Amino acid sequence: MVIMPYRRLSASILLCAVLWVIAEDELSISHVFTKPLDLRVIQTSENSIQIAWTKPNGITSSNSSVADSIAGYTIHYQSKTFSEKEEVFFNGDELKHTLYNLFACTEYIIWVTGLSSTKQEGAPSDKIRQRTNPIPPGPPKIINISCHQHQSLFIQWQKPALYNCSIESYQVLYRDENSFNFEQIKLSAKNDKTETILINNLTDNTMYEIKISASPKDQILGAESAPRKVLISNGCEKLVKPISRGNETIAIFAAIVCAFFAVMLAVCAFVIWRNWLHAAYYYLEDPVGQMTCLSEPDWECRVDPNTTIPVNMFAAHVAQLHADGDIGFSREYESIQSAANQDEYSIEYSQQMENKVKNRYLNILAYDHSRVRLFHVMGQCRGEDYINANYIDGFQRANAYIGTQGPLPITFDAFWRMIWEQGVAIIVMITNLVERGRRKCDMYWPKEGTEVYGLIQVKLMKEDVLAMYTIRTLLVTHLKVKKKKHSSNERIVYQYHYTNWPDHGTPDHPLPILNFVNKSSAANPSDAGPIVVHCSAGVGRTGTYIVLDAMLKQIYRKNKVNVFGYLQHIRTQRNFLVQTEEQYIFIHDALLEAIVCSDNGLSPDCINQLIANPNPSNENWGKLETHFKMVTSFEPKDYNLLSARKSSNLPKNRSEEYLPVESFRVHLTPKPGVDGSDYINASWLLGYKKLCEFIVTQHPLESTVLDFWQMVWDHNAQTVVLLSSVDEEVAPDLGIFWPRANEGTLDGENFKVKCIEEGTVTRDVTVQSLQDDYELTVRIIESPSPTSDLPALLQLLDIVNQWHLEYQNGPIIVVDKYGGTGAVTFCCLATLSKQLEHEKRADVCMYAKLYHNRRPRVWKSAKDYLLLYQALEVLSTSKGIKFSASVTVPGSTLHPNGYTNGVLGPTPQTASI
Repeated sequence: MVIMPYRRLSASILLCAVLWVIAEDELSISHVFTKPLDLRVIQTSENSIQIAWTKPNGITSSNSSVADSIAGYTIHYQSKTFSEKEEVFFNGDELKHTLYNLFACTEYIIWVTGLSSTKQEGAPSDKIRQRTNPIPPGPPKIINISCHQHQSLFIQWQKPALYNCSIESYQVLYRDENSFNFEQIKLSAKNDKTETILINNLTDNTMYEIKISASPKDQILGAESAPRKVLISNGCEKLVKPISRGNETIAIFAAIVCAFFAVMLAVCAFVIWRNWLHAAYYYLEDPVGQMTCLSEPDWECRVDPNTTIPVNMFAAHVAQLHADGDIGFSREYESIQSAANQDEYSIEYSQQMENKVKNRYLNILAYDHSRVRLFHVMGQCRGEDYINANYIDGFQRANAYIGTQGPLPITFDAFWRMIWEQGVAIIVMITNLVERGRRKCDMYWPKEGTEVYGLIQVKLMKEDVLAMYTIRTLLVTHLKVKKKKHSSNERIVYQYHYTNWPDHGTPDHPLPILNFVNKSSAANPSDAGPIVVHCSAGVGRTGTYIVLDAMLKQIYRKNKVNVFGYLQHIRTQRNFLVQTEEQYIFIHDALLEAIVCSDNGLSPDCINQLIANPNPSNENWGKLETHFKMVTSFEPKDYNLLSARKSSNLPKNRSEEYLPVESFRVHLTPKPGVDGSDYINASWLLGYKKLCEFIVTQHPLESTVLDFWQMVWDHNAQTVVLLSSVDEEVAPDLGIFWPRANEGTLDGENFKVKCIEEGTVTRDVTVQSLQDDYELTVRIIESPSPTSDLPALLQLLDIVNQWHLEYQNGPIIVVDKYGGTGAVTFCCLATLSKQLEHEKRADVCMYAKLYHNRRPRVWKSAKDYLLLYQALEVLSTSKGIKFSASVTVPGSTLHPNGYTNGVLGPTPQTASI
């Protein structure tokens, strides 16, 4: 009886001592430093807040060694739904940090604490509140538009779906069909979800078009609703019969009864499915194969037959759509948008609380009826089957594609589960990780070596970086699947990553993307699962790729095309596919390019005969001429040559026939106040592995010599190929543009040029900075004989390749008299020879056309173009390149040695060696 109180007392004393130690420790942790000062917001965006603060002005801890070791800060921020913190390790007086991946229209409470090198926090700063900026809302949904009274129009609409920001105002646009401009009415938004307006003083017997957009702020205007039309006529309001109260009550009661029976029926169907038809999924012993297609999609049967265009009429159809400022495209695209807005497909799973964080964008959600469901894993909740991805039908194959968003770190595991479960062999990625300073996709594959994502291990086996795209070979291994005799727990997946497609825009020319679509699509084995296609949101560029691939197949197999009908169909499977009108136009232009190139292609026999007998007397010469006209069909407009034809730049051109196109001209560092100081007659040309592998330019004039060396200096060029002669007897107007050995230097404003060694074919010069010790070594390689001599041209190509292999940083500058045929032929052969070596094929037509579009009029005749085929024939023999007995090149016409001309035809061609 006496011991028990004593024990309780002892325990109480011990507990108090422990609490005192903890409290003292907590006190020391929270007061290592005084609070950071002057916490403030610098700027905000839709998903970020930049803050700044001043370091603490003192310490409260007596332990100065701890207090003096301040290493960084902890930024705390929270909203109504979550709390987060970030540690930043830097020091200084004025400090800044940006919080990313925030939600739009959301208020955050933010405070900062100092952080010691031992991770002890100081006193918290004053808290600040800041709301992120709103994002533009989507289109409102017009639910009622009708003639209300004489010369009046009643409109009723709902606020944009899936939009969490508050709407401050709406803009109603209306016009009669004979008017070009819209009248505008701006009205404040109410708290209700539904808004109405009555427009008076309209004209009888007139069709009116109406569009509505929402705005969270005056400076932000959201997307417009699909246009709706209504006819205003005398007495039209009598056609609209209002529902009486009694009828309304009956209708509501009937709807409730129907809904009750529908729910009961659904429950019964679920019970039957659960108990008799559904086999629970656990991880299988064998990898899961593709989704079996039981029947071909019937989208062709359900679309308007008038929207299907025969191939031979497609050029006229596209021209008609382009007429009057692309008005035909605008009408078709608006019609597709309107049809999609009228469809109301469930997106319940995407909006569940646990799934919202798995969506990269608030308005890009996966339809429930076509979404990809991840298979159930033992021990995992059944709700964990969500990924923002949808099945999309191909031309004659259901579920031919999976359209999905760029994976987020939180969805890496789900993404690779989907790849494994769906039997995917090809991933098509059409975005860069960061574009215009914004994160578009997260790196979901290993940069090198091996990474594990959940139960899936991914190993980077190989990475082939080309000018327009990169191909990665990935070994994917399932860590829970047992390896068997006739099956494996690993497979190869290829990622085709297109790196030159601008966000929300289109490529500058369709040929490279057509080539990419054909190669990536044809790489998918017939027994593999869907091709997974993603960009950032998984709708714009993703939809463009899918439509191009499906329509190329339709053209080849049925000799007709229906972009309008097919896009309408796949929009019922994933929202916003082909996100902009510009992308819709690009699809048509690209398909037309494919048809024209294929119609004017050269057969293997034709090329063989032309190489053997390169004369106009050859019966195939007419075909070559037609093909050549197609390759050189581009004619630059005045705006394409804006800088080249400025009065200050005209004296810098040797010839007005060879001028750089504005979007591909080489820029010099401009001199302040000097008009045209950034101009030189030089053009960028792409190579096999680099977008900016070559600079083609004219032989420098006496007045542009320093401009030439400024270009060398600005772009770090280490190789100059000189195809023009500097022999005064042969070319008296072409002078030497470098200093001779032992003859001093050529001085510019920021550099000086000095010759250090001079040989018969090569000479080495240095370009030295006048401000520091930086020095650039440049080798000038001179052609030993005229470029019309094919063996000499190929010999020069070999010399340049051997030298330039060691210097891959800068471009190769190729010079001839005008920057014309000789220089571009050299660049084209250098590119085609690399492709021939790596792929055992060469896209002559594609590169020749791209080069002509960047440097117009460089191919003067069909003989210049035929020289490329002749040179490749010699190259393949001299290098001893061996081709397999069956070389398959999808989507092209194949030369016996692997040269390609067209872009259509998925059936493989066989090379005869």
